[in-house]
Amino acid sequence: MINKNIDEILKSQKEFFNSGKTLSVAFRKNMLKKLYLNIKKYEKDITIALKTDLGKSDFESYMCEIGMTLSEITYMLKNIKKFAKRKKVKTPLAQFSAKSYKLSSPYGNVLIMSPWNYPFLLSIQPLVDAISAGNTAIVKPSAYSPETSKIIEKIIEETFSPNFVAVITGGRKENATLLEKKFDFIFFTGSQTVGKLVLKQASEYLTPVVLELGGKSPCIVDKSANIKLSAKRIVFGKFLNCGQTCVAPDYILCDKSIKDELVKELIYQTKLQFSENALEYKNYGKIINEKHFNRLSSLIMREKTVYGGKTSPETLKIEPTIMDNISWSDPVMQEEIFGPILPILTYEKIDDVFNILKDKPKPLALYLFSQNKQNINELTTKLNFGGGCINDTIIHLATSEMGFGGVGESGMGTYHGKEGFYTFSHTKSIVDKKNWIDLPMRYQPYKNGFFAKLIRFFLK
Repeated sequence: MINKNIDEILKSQKEFFNSGKTLSVAFRKNMLKKLYLNIKKYEKDITIALKTDLGKSDFESYMCEIGMTLSEITYMLKNIKKFAKRKKVKTPLAQFSAKSYKLSSPYGNVLIMSPWNYPFLLSIQPLVDAISAGNTAIVKPSAYSPETSKIIEKIIEETFSPNFVAVITGGRKENATLLEKKFDFIFFTGSQTVGKLVLKQASEYLTPVVLELGGKSPCIVDKSANIKLSAKRIVFGKFLNCGQTCVAPDYILCDKSIKDELVKELIYQTKLQFSENALEYKNYGKIINEKHFNRLSSLIMREKTVYGGKTSPETLKIEPTIMDNISWSDPVMQEEIFGPILPILTYEKIDDVFNILKDKPKPLALYLFSQNKQNINELTTKLNFGGGCINDTIIHLATSEMGFGGVGESGMGTYHGKEGFYTFSHTKSIVDKKNWIDLPMRYQPYKNGFFAKLIRFFLK
């Protein structure tokens, strides 16, 4: 029954795309306006769903999910016409007389597979980009955030015809079924393990793929940093959504000389932002499920914990936890944490940082707290990472003016704003050649002499 339903949806979406209706900029803008209005209409329901699934507060839900989605729609409504317009480029003299231009064309039918940690944002934001580029889409939200999946399904069903945008809910069975189908483009956000499976399945049809994954994103603090402000911003970025953020600082790598001062400020800021009893704090969320709760709990080393460490199996809550004197061989450093545990490691001199990180998997984000311009320039230039911030965390993804994505093990491809539009588009390169003149030099039989000299003049 599942296979039949998916097959029917795919067939209807391909037929709708082939009708050419999605090529109209007016159609795309109208669809985005409808989506915007229905998100506003169900804003309270989205907030309740996020509270149920992840314990998010109303403020955090709007700041990190609903508001960012609405902002992406607003940006696209202002810019679709410009992005979709053909763009003239220079034509080589050898192609006289002709005009050359680039034309953005939608891929067709796309699959969007989203994760559970920001279940609304990471389902709808890529959908906004896909619609803006003129595609039809199937959205597959995570089974781990069921209440948010329900409201996503409700909003999409009320906003769009299923032959344009449809939702498939469910778990691994539905994921496997979808990946067996032929799509024109796949956009996946999630773990590296599942990302490899998506890439492998997509290769069967040579389907282009964007993978938004994760990794152990380092937070480097050198001795020139403003320690108090650094601690404040690190605590915000690390413990937002209980650390269940793909670009959360995974660990701190700080200058040994300022480590004690930094730890003191981190503890102070954690108490200030989440109270001294975070397990009871109403605006502090929870771990998504028991499986992840148990995994995270096992990573807490009591003998190295300098703050936090308490857990509540009944509510699936784990205190913001800071661990000091961590080594690279400790269990917490063997995998992406994806939870409210902050390990602290040190280095002796700044040159060590590059040597420590250069051979490690490329992270999705890198954060550098420093007031030393040389350190900033050298580390951001030499180290390979998806994106990041200098003297802050997280906020680099909160804009439609820059693309967001990983590199190497942390993913491939970017989206958000203009980058998102072009990610969901194929750019056609077209030469419009005129008929009133036809230079004979390219045609057989080739001869030396004037035409050979002319070719060398054009192509050098």
